[in-house]
Amino acid sequence: MSALTARELPPIPEKRYFTIGEVSELCLVKPHVLRYWEQEFPQLRPSKRRGNRRYYKQQDIMVVRDIRELLYEQGFTINGARAQLREKNKAVSVAPPGSASDSLAKIRAELEAIIAGLEKE
Repeated sequence: MSALTARELPPIPEKRYFTIGEVSELCLVKPHVLRYWEQEFPQLRPSKRRGNRRYYKQQDIMVVRDIRELLYEQGFTINGARAQLREKNKAVSVAPPGSASDSLAKIRAELEAIIAGLEKE
């Protein structure tokens, strides 16, 4: 199998759930590799239903593609890829609680200042 970059992977169809076989084809990774990655990467947790069948969401597929890129294209080890994903999750993580309300309070104060300035004119 030739090494394809993330840009050359098949597009992800608009579906809610995917089987392990579908994810295998979409990410060009064999099913046994996906099962192994589930053990090694806490970010990869597909739903399991009847008979322990796995169902992946689109978000899971994006995680698989990130792992694939780190391991196959960038040459990271499992530990290195795990650390990279952890760092990526920290960077993307949601702002601390209260930040949204602080931002809204600042916006409200700015709008009130604008209104007050308009009323003076």
